[in-house]
Amino acid sequence: MIQGTSKGAATNVDGQYALSDLKAGSYTVIVKYVGYQSKSISDVVVKGGSATNLDVALAEASTQALKEVVIKATYRQASVASLYAVQKNSVSVSDGISSEIIKRSPDRTTGDVLKRVSGTTIQDNKFVVVRGLSDRYNNALLDGTPLPSTEPNRKAFSFDIVPSSLIDNITITKTASPDIPGDFAGGTVQIFTKDIPDQNFVTIGAGYSYNTASTFKNFQSGYRNTSDYFGFDGGARKLLNNFPTTDQIALRQLTPTQNIQAINSLNNNFNVYNKNAFLGQSYQFTLGNVQEIGENKNRFGTTIALTYRNAETTTPNIIRNYDDFNFLDNQYKFSTNVGVLANFGYSFGGTKITFKNLYNRIFDDVFTYRTGPNLGSSSNDNRFYAFDLVQKALLKSTLEGEHKIGSKNAKLNWNLGYSNIINDQPDQRKVNYIQQSAGDPYYASVTSIGKANTRFFSYLKEDIYSGKVDFRLPVKMFGQTSTFKVGGSSQYRDRRFDARFIGLVINTNDPNSSAILQRPIETLFGKNAINSGIYTLDEIPNPNDRYTAHSLTNAGYAMLDNKITEKFRAVYGLRVEQFDLKLDTKDLTQSQPRAQLKKTDLLPSINLTYNLTEKANLRAAYYRTLARPEFRELAPFSYYDYEILATQEGNKDLQRTLIDNFDLRYELYPSAGQIFSVSAFYKKFKNAIEPYIDDINSSTTISYFNRDAYVYGFEMEARKTLDFLSDQNFYKNTTVYANVSVTKSNVKNPELGNPLEKERPLVGQSPYVINGGIQHMAFNNKLSINALYNRLGRRIFYAGGSKLPSVWENPRDVIDLQLGYKILKNKGELKLAASDILNQQNAFYYDNDNSKTYTPNNGDRQFKRYMAGSTISLTFNYTF
Repeated sequence: MIQGTSKGAATNVDGQYALSDLKAGSYTVIVKYVGYQSKSISDVVVKGGSATNLDVALAEASTQALKEVVIKATYRQASVASLYAVQKNSVSVSDGISSEIIKRSPDRTTGDVLKRVSGTTIQDNKFVVVRGLSDRYNNALLDGTPLPSTEPNRKAFSFDIVPSSLIDNITITKTASPDIPGDFAGGTVQIFTKDIPDQNFVTIGAGYSYNTASTFKNFQSGYRNTSDYFGFDGGARKLLNNFPTTDQIALRQLTPTQNIQAINSLNNNFNVYNKNAFLGQSYQFTLGNVQEIGENKNRFGTTIALTYRNAETTTPNIIRNYDDFNFLDNQYKFSTNVGVLANFGYSFGGTKITFKNLYNRIFDDVFTYRTGPNLGSSSNDNRFYAFDLVQKALLKSTLEGEHKIGSKNAKLNWNLGYSNIINDQPDQRKVNYIQQSAGDPYYASVTSIGKANTRFFSYLKEDIYSGKVDFRLPVKMFGQTSTFKVGGSSQYRDRRFDARFIGLVINTNDPNSSAILQRPIETLFGKNAINSGIYTLDEIPNPNDRYTAHSLTNAGYAMLDNKITEKFRAVYGLRVEQFDLKLDTKDLTQSQPRAQLKKTDLLPSINLTYNLTEKANLRAAYYRTLARPEFRELAPFSYYDYEILATQEGNKDLQRTLIDNFDLRYELYPSAGQIFSVSAFYKKFKNAIEPYIDDINSSTTISYFNRDAYVYGFEMEARKTLDFLSDQNFYKNTTVYANVSVTKSNVKNPELGNPLEKERPLVGQSPYVINGGIQHMAFNNKLSINALYNRLGRRIFYAGGSKLPSVWENPRDVIDLQLGYKILKNKGELKLAASDILNQQNAFYYDNDNSKTYTPNNGDRQFKRYMAGSTISLTFNYTF
């Protein structure tokens, strides 16, 4: 209620409320609830034309006597809506980042944002590593429902698919409780998007970026369609519906005329186009609308957002100097990202219904030009061309309900979710020219077909259906209010994957073959050569290259959030998960599924919290989790990765991993928005899933194996304003923060093949991660200055085998800077950002001298080394 007036409002099931039709001015707000101490907040300033957020926490009444107790506070103390408040009161150990912090960083994707979270790193700018554990040991939820793997060749969610501007907040839960899925070891990444806005608004934004290695410099690519700029191939690269089948091609069932017709139906434009790369572009439109309906002022909210990004980036002079290879790559990437968010929410009485939808599409078209010798093939020089388009799409819809039931404040929550993932490589083309001796001409390697010189067509589609229901009931135990919670969930995944390796083989008996093999890439497959019949369409037939898979996961749980004393809280319970997976290929000789896994697992957990003071917690936790093999890790499909010069394939005999976890954490929240925490953890893996490298032959193969392992480490996080140095505004408006994690892990390689390394750290695990930053606000919060720092210790990028040791990623210092200034009566904001200012080289190397540092002049070979350039961007946003 507004003190001194008759204006008031009841909260919804989440405790959210709206007091409308107030004139600009200063008010005192009184909050009351049965069984809780009332609170009065003074000096709440309401400005015309904008909403004022006021979040209030009530303390439970110490007695049921009728005497009224009112706790008084000021607006400054009570109004700060901080993610740390959620962390402090959460069941589990968690870390996160809010939309406010995201806006003040130059991060454009969720992948960029996640590297700021304590104990978290990112691989390839999109795959998350939590507590040193790679993407396969983490899971992701979007608005409460599971996110699928977006990759055809690994278990991973590509976090660059979700634009950062659509995020409300991100929380990484690092200890398990029975009410969250149990298939993780590092963390559960929970992404929340906006539903009911605080007020009506329309925001438009535009931005341009300059990259020092790419912009206005020569940019090479294959052919380009107008539709590419909107994230769609348009179908020009795909196989026609009536294209010959694998049997027709492999068994030579095509007539000469049919052979020529089939080849001409392919897109045979191998031209390499040159232009100057343009500025990176980004555009955004966001609409928020909230309406109060009826006398009870029920609220209906809508949030609509459209995002668009396009960039042309060059990674020049990528050095690959190891084993028999001495290659120099130049890589050019044309990328388009289109995102749509449409969220709707209706809140009435004790009920809230939301319908959240997200569609995002990434179009990455990469052209690679490689030169240099491969001593293993006795060639003096190579000229390798790769045209590689990958289209990814994510569609996700979630219908969710929250209901307050009865007079005891019981709650029923439910959700239904649908996700669709598309990963489409419509025509990956690879052609290599070989020069045998210096001075000799270059000949195209199209005299036979192999996975290194084919046209690769693949299509992955996965549908996920999920449902969940939770019921919570407050109960009295030990004189304290506790919560009993039960629930269940179900998830069904259905995947289809098709792949074909198609190529053109020249007839070497034709007298014109030698001249055609010396043609440049632009005319190698010219119409006159094709129509002469000199090329034969060929295919590598393998029924294992096409598979279907489905899995069903059913789960149920019961837990008690038990306040044993005023200061001691225990949350404990049991989760039961039943998993059933089957994977089939097109191999008709197999009467049974190629892979099958069926398990029922009991996953107990206990989280203990002791309030040392009102601002400090001591936490301890034990929990059992698991990690299941991904479809791709089980599938026998064999894929040649030309970037790492290796073939990847699955292992149908993989078992699921069981992990016993132990955590200890001290956390202090000195004031709103500030934190100091220290955590320690230990994880013991039974049947950990790790990559196995077979490199004893000329062609390297990557598969997977099960082996026991362990991980332990500690994390520290601190965020503090500098007001302890002085009470001047400069210090009050300056915040510094840092998070550091130190981790150690160990896994033993299988004895098969006599590997060089008998044991090693887990792939992707960094021994340390450092994040830091300083933030300053000036000129009445119109100017914001943010400087950010990131460094991670050397980690295994690529596991070693019998011939070569592991590949290590060298540490590098990354500094980002952003300046923001509000203009036009604070409705507009200009942001100037600089990313990776130092532009230190990315180095991946074999530590041949065992120095644990990158020493290329002392024997270390270079798996991959490059400099991606620094990026400077300018964006403008305006809110109506």
